[in-house]
Amino acid sequence: MLNRDQNDDFNALLPGKTTEAGATRRTALKTALGVGYAATAMPIMAQTAIKTPSAGLTSGEAIYDVDGFTVPFFYAAPEGKKNLPVILVIQEIFGVHEYIADTCRRFAKAGYLAIAPELYARQGDPTKYGEVAKLMTEVVSKVPDAQVMGDLDGAVKWAGENGGNLKKVGITGFCWGGRITWLYAERSQNVKAGVAWYGRLVGAASALTPKHPVDLAAGIKAPVLGLYGGQDGGIPLTTVNQMKDALAEAGGKGNKAAMASEFVVYPQAPHAFHADYRPSFRKDAAEDGFKRALEWFKGHGVA
Repeated sequence: MLNRDQNDDFNALLPGKTTEAGATRRTALKTALGVGYAATAMPIMAQTAIKTPSAGLTSGEAIYDVDGFTVPFFYAAPEGKKNLPVILVIQEIFGVHEYIADTCRRFAKAGYLAIAPELYARQGDPTKYGEVAKLMTEVVSKVPDAQVMGDLDGAVKWAGENGGNLKKVGITGFCWGGRITWLYAERSQNVKAGVAWYGRLVGAASALTPKHPVDLAAGIKAPVLGLYGGQDGGIPLTTVNQMKDALAEAGGKGNKAAMASEFVVYPQAPHAFHADYRPSFRKDAAEDGFKRALEWFKGHGVA
């Protein structure tokens, strides 16, 4: 497991290979992940934002390669421990900022090696944007699902080489990352369970996003707990019901992961109710959801 100083030393030994984005391996981490909040996520509710202490943890930024591209990521883990269960923590549309880093620390406090890769690294730096519309148009909409799946495979590989137990891998994600959680639960042979927080379930097919969770329910390989808000204006409960029906159909045909998947809907919660730094935060739903997430991972052999 690399600590911050070791990671700097490791990074200094890497050759100056230029990536697609024009950054070298040496400069790939100059934009520190998990520091501060994304400008597009303003206004910040400082009075509710949770700050998990890093005492007893090893955490920081590191990199891994996927097909010659350097992917930066934030990680946190119990200090001095090996053979740890692994949680992939998937970002909101705002990238890997303080909220995602703190979520990693929360999982690390619970005994996990938590990894949050910056999945927009090839397309741009989300911290450079001050408008959600521009971020969506110029970065997020250009991220192919296939690229994300490959980058998550790279994160799992890194975990296995740095203290993680690849027989105990889980995934959780928020908003944009909630959708990715469903997708990776269908793709990966490593993942044993997923927790998707208000991830979109249906959508139009495109070259970059050819399938959505409802389209992949029949092949899901790991049970997913879906945590959704009853007041989410962007994800109607009708789409949650569509996903429930698709999973029930798959379960009826013998898919055990589909049969084991569940939903919890918090009737009064809006979208992004777990995001403690935003006005959408709902403390009761967020705390209950995180408790359920830990129980879900433990119950499905990740812990």
